[in-house]
Amino acid sequence: MDTSDLYRDVTDFARSTPGWVQSVAELWTEAGIVLFGLLFIALWWRARPLDHRAQALAVLAPLATATAYVVSELLKSAVQEERPCRAVAGAGSPLVSCPPYGDWSFPSNHSAIAGAAAIALAVVVPRLALLTVPMALLMAFSRVFVGVHYPHDVAMGLLFGGSAAALLMAVAAVPTTRVVASVRSSGRPAAVWITGAGPAGRP
Repeated sequence: MDTSDLYRDVTDFARSTPGWVQSVAELWTEAGIVLFGLLFIALWWRARPLDHRAQALAVLAPLATATAYVVSELLKSAVQEERPCRAVAGAGSPLVSCPPYGDWSFPSNHSAIAGAAAIALAVVVPRLALLTVPMALLMAFSRVFVGVHYPHDVAMGLLFGGSAAALLMAVAAVPTTRVVASVRSSGRPAAVWITGAGPAGRP
């Protein structure tokens, strides 16, 4: 799979954009992960007074995303594809520092995280897909825009992350719901604070 020509096209376009566009892209490539994290926290808190399944899905969402990241990192270490900012002949300098040798390119971990988070959050609250999917796509594109990934790195990262999260959420939903129900029924303050008391625990 060779997307070097497309990589050159995107990075050439990036360098032709205004400085503020480049700054936003540089910020978003990292800040997107932070925003996804805040959404995880918000949905966990929102689900605390809801039923067992709703709380279980809210707890599973970040776990599914973390699992997708770990597997993506293992795959990256196995493939060992060099970064395009070093490997593509004739390409200009990236907008950000090229990652050091040994920090491989395929798949894009950022894109895997973004894809997994987008799908996991949408499983918790389906209408959030209108927000999370565009966020993930922009985050993946920004990795090519700033010059640190090939287009195929981010495409496969999104696909892998989203698929892994969807599979894990589907497989683990029932057992996690049982765990949440057990924790809530224990009545232990610390445990119930984490999962919430659920509808039965509300005044």
